[in-house]
Amino acid sequence: MKRKINFEKGSYYHVYNRGCNRGKIFRSKENYRFLLRRVREYLDEFHVTVIAYCFMPNHYHFLLRQNSEVTIGTFVQAVFNSYSKAFNKMYNRTGTLFESPFKSIHVADDDYLVHLCRYIHRNPLQAKLVSDLEKWEFSNYLEWINKRAGLLIDKEFVESFFKTANDYIAFVNDTQSVKDKKLLEKYLFDE
Repeated sequence: MKRKINFEKGSYYHVYNRGCNRGKIFRSKENYRFLLRRVREYLDEFHVTVIAYCFMPNHYHFLLRQNSEVTIGTFVQAVFNSYSKAFNKMYNRTGTLFESPFKSIHVADDDYLVHLCRYIHRNPLQAKLVSDLEKWEFSNYLEWINKRAGLLIDKEFVESFFKTANDYIAFVNDTQSVKDKKLLEKYLFDE
């Protein structure tokens, strides 16, 4: 499949996909952990920085920055090819795990960047999987608010927009702004 988007060094991309027939792509905590290990293993090799991520039972979201000429697409393909093979082997299944090739959108505006981070981190709350975002362990929200150490975060990026963890917590919990989906409309997909 030829992508309509050109991946460029120094640019940010929202990358997302969901399971085939909206089926689960994670069946156990070990599935989530396996994918996190794969992401960490490939970051340096592909020169990618994770800004925000959230893994949900039937889909995932990443906000990534490409740091070299090696494309985000190459990184995503390597990570999810490995994950799909391991998932199929673990559950003795065949065939595609995802409904289509991953989707990607170039995010060039700072307002969109921070609102997209909030959208990504609020996913488990919006899906009613948790009533408190601190209870969802499969995103980097806890790193953003300094409640967990982790490698899948760019602290300089976070601090360039939010002086304190409490500033980001307040931003994420600002439901008035969350209701204004027009800002993010072009970056979302029907989950």
